[in-house]
Amino acid sequence: MFDFMSKLAPRTVKMALAPRLLKYTGMKEDILSSSAQHQNPTKHMKPKHSIVTILVIVTAVLTLNSMVHAEDAPVPATAETATAAPVVADPAAPGTADAAAPAPAPTPAPAPAPEATPTPAPAPAPTPDTTVAATPAAPAQPGAIIPIIVMDDAKLTDAIRNLARMAGLNYMLDPRIGFGQVGPDGKIVPEPTVSIRWENITAEQALTALLNNYNLQLVEDPKSKIARVTVRDPAAPLPLTTRIIQLKYASPTNVVASVQSTLTDKRSKVVADVRTSQLVILATENEQAAIDTLIERLDTPTKQVLIEARLIETSLNPSTIKGMDWTGTLQGQKLAFGNNLQANSSGDALNNTLSQSLPRMLFDTAKGFNPGTAFLDADGVNAVFSFLNKNAEAKVISAPRAVTLDNETAHISVTRASPIFKNTAGTQGSPGGSEITYTNLGVILDVTPRVSANNYVNLRVIPEVSRVFDTVRKTVASTVNEADEYDIRKIDTHVMIPSGNTLVLGGLVQDDVRSGNTKVPVLGDLPLLGYAFRSDSKSRQKSNLLIFITPTIVGEEDFQPTKSDFLKTPVQDSVEGEWSAWDTGKPLDWSKPVYDKDHPFGHRDPTL
Repeated sequence: MFDFMSKLAPRTVKMALAPRLLKYTGMKEDILSSSAQHQNPTKHMKPKHSIVTILVIVTAVLTLNSMVHAEDAPVPATAETATAAPVVADPAAPGTADAAAPAPAPTPAPAPAPEATPTPAPAPAPTPDTTVAATPAAPAQPGAIIPIIVMDDAKLTDAIRNLARMAGLNYMLDPRIGFGQVGPDGKIVPEPTVSIRWENITAEQALTALLNNYNLQLVEDPKSKIARVTVRDPAAPLPLTTRIIQLKYASPTNVVASVQSTLTDKRSKVVADVRTSQLVILATENEQAAIDTLIERLDTPTKQVLIEARLIETSLNPSTIKGMDWTGTLQGQKLAFGNNLQANSSGDALNNTLSQSLPRMLFDTAKGFNPGTAFLDADGVNAVFSFLNKNAEAKVISAPRAVTLDNETAHISVTRASPIFKNTAGTQGSPGGSEITYTNLGVILDVTPRVSANNYVNLRVIPEVSRVFDTVRKTVASTVNEADEYDIRKIDTHVMIPSGNTLVLGGLVQDDVRSGNTKVPVLGDLPLLGYAFRSDSKSRQKSNLLIFITPTIVGEEDFQPTKSDFLKTPVQDSVEGEWSAWDTGKPLDWSKPVYDKDHPFGHRDPTL
């Protein structure tokens, strides 16, 4: 410090030290101003005053020296101190950058000099100003956002050193970077200077941008964890980096195809880990940035839709039949003539009827007919009298509710499994058998919602209602086969409705009205008496199906936690009390008391 002061002129020393003397020694400002008014301070100064002035200057120099050492010591800085007390870069190292805002240069003030005739000395050359504002100097916080980074005419190596310190990186320069060394042409390679002003970026981003601007790159050794700043080869491909991205909401299998489409380098690839919902990405830095932007847009919470459905099916089946039906007598009357009677079993006709198997006529060559009497056999007289009305009504209501994700199908089924028998004829090599399959009959509803703009819901609705209608009998190859006939009603439609509104699907109405008449010719047309020879029937089968569907977009405020102590409740061995000796099959143990006052049921079975 003394060597530095000896090189400066006395007036320069006084001007440089004046502000600090005012701050730390408590000297009044009027002393310096009064001393500056005189051209030659020693003309009017007594020897005693000169000695006092010299002592004051020496004391100030020693005080300034101690303050300089105190400022050089590392002091932890906070955000408040860094903003309130900015630090200017060291003039000896113009490329350094500190975590402080730029400070104004002190204003020199004249001070008395110990010499009789002061000689003015040239002021020192201005040094580059390099500052980093509003950033703590220590400790380094990698990844932290720095409000502002300002560098003016700083050396490149000094800028790299300070940014690496703030980023918490250990690094070294490649020997091929020969700044300040003799180049191939015999001249010293000049070191470039940096002038930048960046806001709201991290130290890593600033260091990467600075290196890229000067065709440099940062290569980190995975073993030593020490990075090396080296020259980038223009012909070399961009380095690949591996990252693992944790997805929050989206499925990895759904995102892989979209991420793969953004990769332009043939070496890059994406692998999905379904178990942990993560993506392993091997790509260049530019591709990694594009992937981050894409995943930020895709990995968002999926909206949910509440589907409330109500299916109402009504059926009305009235029928009426009145009159005398002679169909059994006059339709398909079987007549047979013969004398071969058969013995009827109990419950049949009182008289023996003709044989149903041939021959019906017996003829004896010696005596003629045997027996000699022949009979005319018929089915007899059969009539059905009806005078009855019937009515059947049915109303089936199904009200299922389900919550599904956006663009996912909700399948609602309220059905009954109906068996279907499949018979297989036996062959010479394999026996025949039957196979049973089941089909679901009832109400089946498939709804696929898709949330659209302006709180609208796009729906694809497929309702289906099925039931067994009748049993059909058909003869195939002299074999009577029976099969169930199903009544199926189904709609497949696309609609768009506002959230919370109800969609009504109707029109599935079936009205089957049938009427029938039977009469005996001529007799059925007689007035009054004709009612005994005719029959009238009428039936109606009417059914209607109405479908009400209400989609509602589920919001965050719709979810509410439910208090439950289920996980904290111990599992009970049995919810039923002990069985008594009357109900249990175990032998009674008479050594155990039958009554136990501490038992919750008031007694204790000695058999248990």
